[in-house]
Amino acid sequence: MMRFKDRLAEGKPLRGLWQSLATPYTAEICARAGFEWLLFDGEHAPNTLPLLLAQLQAVTPFGAMPIARTPNDEPAIIKQYLDIGFTTLLVPMVESAAQAARIVAATRFPPHGIRGVASATSRASGFGADPTYLATAHENVTVILQIESRAGLEALDEIAATPGVDALFIGPADLAASLGHLGNPRHDEVQAAITNTLMRARAAGKPVGIFALSPDDAKARFIQGFSFVSLGTDIGLLTTGACALLAQSA
Repeated sequence: MMRFKDRLAEGKPLRGLWQSLATPYTAEICARAGFEWLLFDGEHAPNTLPLLLAQLQAVTPFGAMPIARTPNDEPAIIKQYLDIGFTTLLVPMVESAAQAARIVAATRFPPHGIRGVASATSRASGFGADPTYLATAHENVTVILQIESRAGLEALDEIAATPGVDALFIGPADLAASLGHLGNPRHDEVQAAITNTLMRARAAGKPVGIFALSPDDAKARFIQGFSFVSLGTDIGLLTTGACALLAQSA
C-alpha cells in the first residue's frame, strides 16, 4: 500500500487540487486529470460523511492520493474519517505541541492512542476482512498539521518535533488574517512568515505543503522547497472556465 508519507519521502514535487464541490462526479474528473493528490475539504465545504465516502470511492481507481481535511481536531471526527477509509488527514489550525499530540493519539488505537475501535463495521478494515488492521492501521496513516496562525508559528518547532506528525501545511489565507493582513496573503510579513516556517520545518525533517496563490506561485513554491502544493480548487476551475466560455461567445 502506497502511503502519502512514502510519496513525500520520494522527494518529487506533488501537485494537488482542492475539492470543495462535494460531489463524486467532479472528484472523479479531477482524479482522471492526473493530479498526484486531491484534498477533500471537510472544513469549508458542504461535505458530510456520506459525501466524503462517495468521493473517496470515486477516486480510488486512479492515481491521485486522497487527503481529507477535517473540520477541527475532534477525536470523534478524526475517527469517522479514518473509519470510512481515508489514511491521510490534514487537521487545521494547530497551535501547540499538546494539541499536535492529541491529534496523533486520535489516529491510533490503544495502547498507542485513543481511537475508538469498530473494526468489524469499518470500511477501512474491509468490514473486518483484514485481520491485521487493528495492529497495523496506524502505520498507514499520514498526519499533516496545518499551521495558519501566529500561535502556530510560535509553537512550530515543538509541533514539528511531536512524534507521529508526518508533515506540515501552510494556510496563507488564515495566516494572513492572524498576522493582521486579512485578504492579503501576498503581504511581505506573511511571505516572510511562510519562508521562515518552511526553513524551520525542513530543519526538523518535515516536508511542507502550501496552497498556492497562482500557477506561477506554485512553480515558485516547488523551487523554494515545498514538497506538495495545491494548484487551486475545483470551484476555481469551474468559475474560470464558465466565465471564459461566456466571454468567448460575446
